[in-house]
Amino acid sequence: MTNSVTLDPPTPELLEAGRLLFAGSADFTSAAPALGALPPMEGVEIAFAGRSNVGKSSLINALTGRNTLARTSHTPGRTQQLNFFRIGERLMLVDMPGYGYAAVEKAKVEAWTKLIHAYLKGRSNLARVYVLIDSRHGLKSIDIDLLDGLDKAAVSYQVVLTKGDELKKSEIDRRIQGIQAALAKRPAAYPEVLLTSSRDDRGVAELRASIARLLQERGA
Repeated sequence: MTNSVTLDPPTPELLEAGRLLFAGSADFTSAAPALGALPPMEGVEIAFAGRSNVGKSSLINALTGRNTLARTSHTPGRTQQLNFFRIGERLMLVDMPGYGYAAVEKAKVEAWTKLIHAYLKGRSNLARVYVLIDSRHGLKSIDIDLLDGLDKAAVSYQVVLTKGDELKKSEIDRRIQGIQAALAKRPAAYPEVLLTSSRDDRGVAELRASIARLLQERGA
């Protein structure tokens, strides 16, 4: 485990591959409120997960350079289904319901949880889950529960810190190192932690490059 911000900074070629990957078409294709509504498994799939109000939709919009691709809201718990977006010809991006918002009725939360767990276990083309964590707060117990579930399901995941513009420079390395240490013994965790901000685009190019690398590894 390294204490640096990144394990291997992306090469210019990988950064360009990431830029090109998200420079093409990006379209909403379907929404799945229940397991039976999931679309067929095609190509490589990645998913974005995180607590409600972590900035998931804003980061998806920043990745694709489209302000309204994923619906953003100041009301936590707005995403209530699995939303599928086709990125070019090689990639499907899935926006998962936010978790941890207590004001949503318990039955609905249980239904989301069941859907998410079934999705994670049943998608053989799911290459990685990007777990979004608010950089100001770090890992919470509810995030640890998700990581435990991903480890149990043997689904590869990578932690992406959001709202990095709100973290002091002196806090950034300490936050990243702490999370890297927490991930060190987790079997399904990708060891690199990325810091991003949809407000000033920091880390967005590196996240695109990470996804492009994943596609290359999958031969897509």
